[in-house]
Amino acid sequence: MPKYTDGSGHRPARAKLTELTQQTRTKLTHTGQKLNTTRQKLPKKHQLGIAGVAGLGAAAVALSLIPGGGSEAGTTESVSASSVAFSSRQVEDVKGGVEKQLNDALTQAKTAAEKKQADASAAAKKAAEDAKAKAAAEAAKQKAEQARKAKEAASRAAQRAKAKPVAKTYPNNLDGWIRESLDVMKKNGIPGSYDGIKRNILRESSGNPNAINNWDINAINGVPSKGLLQVIPPTFQAYHVAGTSWNIYDPVANITAACNYAADRYGTMDNVNGAY
Repeated sequence: MPKYTDGSGHRPARAKLTELTQQTRTKLTHTGQKLNTTRQKLPKKHQLGIAGVAGLGAAAVALSLIPGGGSEAGTTESVSASSVAFSSRQVEDVKGGVEKQLNDALTQAKTAAEKKQADASAAAKKAAEDAKAKAAAEAAKQKAEQARKAKEAASRAAQRAKAKPVAKTYPNNLDGWIRESLDVMKKNGIPGSYDGIKRNILRESSGNPNAINNWDINAINGVPSKGLLQVIPPTFQAYHVAGTSWNIYDPVANITAACNYAADRYGTMDNVNGAY
């Protein structure tokens, strides 16, 4: 007959209780390991709650497994069959209750961990969005500031350009020389027209600013006529217009001096139709 059986072939009650106790402890150990891993990831509040549930379950199982109100010293292998049945059922009930509490605690812990992770993810996302919005606002501010400075610079440049008249330019040909001379004459109150000046220039020099007459009476007297309107040096110097060159061959200086002389002698160069 086996060592751990009674006369009916069944194991004594104490052996069965020991086996159930060992099974429960093993499962509690595995569950406790899971709880410990989860608890380390949770806030202190949830850690304390899970520890309390695990401790309560372990204590309940320990008390339930001691027949006769918790005195193990007086327990013998001759416990009646009814006592064994009651103790086994009690162990299963406690075991089921503890497992439910542990499972509930695990579920709560998992939910709390997921919520914590979701909150952290949401906070990180919001921080990133806030940083992006701040950077965009700063970039827009800098762009607006640059646009403002560029606008102010353009405005100042426009004001300077408006305040400083642009010098008028003329082409370096007969048309340009006559037009520039007319502007100088206008400033100095000397009469004359474009057509009258051009007509006399073509007759006197054919439009050559370096023309010189070396055969007439003036040449014989040592003061030959020179330039576009064939002015002799004494006349050029006497009727020279300020602001123009003192070179008698200079086209503008020659025209304005000749027109100034013609205005004094004939009223205007328009009235001159031959040698003058």
